[in-house]
Amino acid sequence: MSVHATPYLVTIDHLLSDDEKLIWRAAREFCDRNVAPLIEQHYEKGTFPRELILEFAKMGFLGGPLEGYGCTGMNPVAYGLTQVELERQDSGIRSFCSVQTSLAMWPIYSYGEEAQRERWLPGMARGEIVGCFGLTEPNAGSDPGSMRTHAKQDGKGGDYILNGQKFWITNSPIADLAIVWAKTTDFGSDAPVIRGFVVERGAKGLSTPETHGKLSMRASMTGEIVLDDVRVPKENLLPGVHGLKGPLGCLTQARFGIGWGVIGAAMSVYERARSYTMDRVQFDRPLASFQLTQQKLVEMHNDIGKALLLAYHFGRIKQNGTLSPEQVSILKRDNVRMALETARTARSMLGGNGIMGEFGIMRHLCNLETVYTYEGTHEVHTLAIGRALTGLAAFT
Repeated sequence: MSVHATPYLVTIDHLLSDDEKLIWRAAREFCDRNVAPLIEQHYEKGTFPRELILEFAKMGFLGGPLEGYGCTGMNPVAYGLTQVELERQDSGIRSFCSVQTSLAMWPIYSYGEEAQRERWLPGMARGEIVGCFGLTEPNAGSDPGSMRTHAKQDGKGGDYILNGQKFWITNSPIADLAIVWAKTTDFGSDAPVIRGFVVERGAKGLSTPETHGKLSMRASMTGEIVLDDVRVPKENLLPGVHGLKGPLGCLTQARFGIGWGVIGAAMSVYERARSYTMDRVQFDRPLASFQLTQQKLVEMHNDIGKALLLAYHFGRIKQNGTLSPEQVSILKRDNVRMALETARTARSMLGGNGIMGEFGIMRHLCNLETVYTYEGTHEVHTLAIGRALTGLAAFT
């Protein structure tokens, strides 16, 4: 039996294992029961439903693709399907779980040593420790190599002193630890090298002020990481990576989840537009009976199907261990664009009701404007793909 209540002519249900189908259905039922009743209220208030964090953990949404340390070890397709259901409710909900999993837990899992994994990952998988990812700065967005945050080793005990500021950081106001990327010359190189540090809440000189005034991602906590002579124990340095490949490797993991998640947002607005136009009568006929309305529904439906097939295709490649960053760029770029265009079309189909919170479309539309930009803008992903196709870098 299909997981879908609304009929889709293009699905991947027949390609999924029984376990993947069960995970998808369980994620759908959980989100419908626990997230749907409260998300619009949190969005309007600009608050994040912190009461759901432990519930996310029980469902295996935190650290889902990781193995051991209390994580569920989902395969990439199963994990992607959970992201679909989280973002079907709201991009901010998916962002919380994505940041916790791909940007906070994954670097500890992949770049940390065993003692660090044992110290932090089980608590993060249980939702008892919330993490965030500090890369973007006020003057270093698409060019992270120009970051100014720096680390200097203290000769007394080998600890590091960090100074700098990170901006647009999901989860930072509520995070118990931050994965902070900083430049340092303390490893025998004349040029600064980027290294990752685990900075824990309570460190003197650390503050994480919340960012206010957002008109998008309002149900997601966003803030800064301000480092003013913050002492970080040498044991908190992630030893397994140096250079930009460290943070970019994390972003590749997160972008994979985004490429799946936005399909859920597109499904939500398409299904709302379909049901609305089936029920709404104008000129003595349902809106769905008009040719232009059916054209829009067909194009939205087909685009969602193609996005799902693309995500599934790349999910199986990732499962085989051969997915490239450029392929992830294709997934993130094309599927986010699809979801944003679908939301814009759905909004227009509801007329004035399209901007009302009770219908949810404008919320998804505003959220997707942010997803279109973060973790690699649409334009930057375009150039990354172009470089892979031509061998020529168009970046300045």
